[in-house]
Amino acid sequence: MPAYHSSFLDFHDTRTVGNFALLPLKTRFKGPAYPLSNPQDPDIIDECIELFRANCFFRNFEIRGPADRTLIYGILFISDCLQRLSSRTPPTQSEAVKSLNSLALEQFTIPGEPGFPMNGMFAPPAGRSEGELLKGYLGQFRQELAQRLILKGGAPSKWWMSFSKKRFMNKSL
Repeated sequence: MPAYHSSFLDFHDTRTVGNFALLPLKTRFKGPAYPLSNPQDPDIIDECIELFRANCFFRNFEIRGPADRTLIYGILFISDCLQRLSSRTPPTQSEAVKSLNSLALEQFTIPGEPGFPMNGMFAPPAGRSEGELLKGYLGQFRQELAQRLILKGGAPSKWWMSFSKKRFMNKSL
């Protein structure tokens, strides 16, 4: 059974930094992402949440384009979010909001920096300005993804938390 790939691979006018796609987002957070032209259409964050449970079982993932790299980053971030929420006592919704917001805002590495787990699959940004653009986009992406995870599930449920121990591609952000 093959892994599920991004439906945004067909977008030809997508901005890229290195080989990472900067896709439009439906977001309330400030950042460099373009708004989605039709707010009713799903964006890459919706796709990450939808495909997470199916793709988290795969150890290998054939990358078909820049949008797949964005999908991979989103799936790995969802894994980190679920690991942060998995504890001996399940957190309340307000504790989950605080925990995921702090995870989204904490310091993170981008492709090309030491410590980024998939430097072999992601090309580094061409210059400092592209690096800042990617860091801003990923910050906005992480905040929106954490917010939508909470809105989708409310308080952490056993149906999502059962995936907290699964590691997509044996990687972690």
